[in-house]
Amino acid sequence: MTAIAPQVRDALALWGQQLSALNGAAANTVKAYQRDVTGYLHFLGMHRGGAEGLGPLASLPQTDLRAWMAHERARGVSARSLARSLSAVKNFTAWVADRSGADATTVLSARSPKFRRKLPRPLSIDGARDMIDGVADQSDEEWIAARDRAVVTLLYGCGLRISEALGLTGAAHPLPEVLRITGKGGKIRLVPTLPVARQVVADYVRLCPYDLPDDAPLFRGARGGALNPRLIALVMEKTRLQLGLPATATPHAMRHSFATHLLGAGGDLRAIQELLGHASLSTTQAYTAVDAARLMEVYEKAHPRA
Repeated sequence: MTAIAPQVRDALALWGQQLSALNGAAANTVKAYQRDVTGYLHFLGMHRGGAEGLGPLASLPQTDLRAWMAHERARGVSARSLARSLSAVKNFTAWVADRSGADATTVLSARSPKFRRKLPRPLSIDGARDMIDGVADQSDEEWIAARDRAVVTLLYGCGLRISEALGLTGAAHPLPEVLRITGKGGKIRLVPTLPVARQVVADYVRLCPYDLPDDAPLFRGARGGALNPRLIALVMEKTRLQLGLPATATPHAMRHSFATHLLGAGGDLRAIQELLGHASLSTTQAYTAVDAARLMEVYEKAHPRA
């Protein structure tokens, strides 16, 4: 691969530090952005015949940017992934232009490829309830059954991400009426907990054979270590096959179901945004499309003129 100029490599590292320190981006997000930009820089080195400094990088002509996008599509990168990469490239280019005084208008005005945003696939209310009950039937060990029920209940009852549920420590027990959650990018939000969620967590703690100190993971694997999220995905996969639920019945689908069912019951979109910890309302607005799709399905099945 063509080398990246040392000053550009240093700038890339400094940009990543700023994303983390000033913008609050999560470590995985920063790595993904830097990986996208690194691939872009390697392509430019090959395309333009060698590594270049920061000045030419900020004032890149449209033809070179289009060549990179065409190259990415030709090697099988989806429109959605390319849009994310382009976003990272624009962010880095703007950062470079601010420091070099270059005119980055050409790069910053580039249009992202169009793609259809995948809509969440929530379970029905009965399906979510059956999933919670079903995961507790998959283990002969009572404490593991209670653990799996507690985790999946938190996903659906509180709208937590699997990483957020498994990130809870012993200090979270007994579960308070309002749970303080640190989500993506270190963003903190307050999530009300249902009595049933508090009860299933208490049942798990009572049965768990391991000590659960305040500074250690609340949910444990069979040998006492932190619970691997893959184990929850597997127990849900086994349950959905038994129940005849769709392949989309994953841990994240429980969070989608939480939001969709709240919206269907008249929940305020802004409030749901806060509960989910979405940085942008546009992310939460995907659930309005889900709800509209469900309404159209009912309409088409029930209306005599449909």
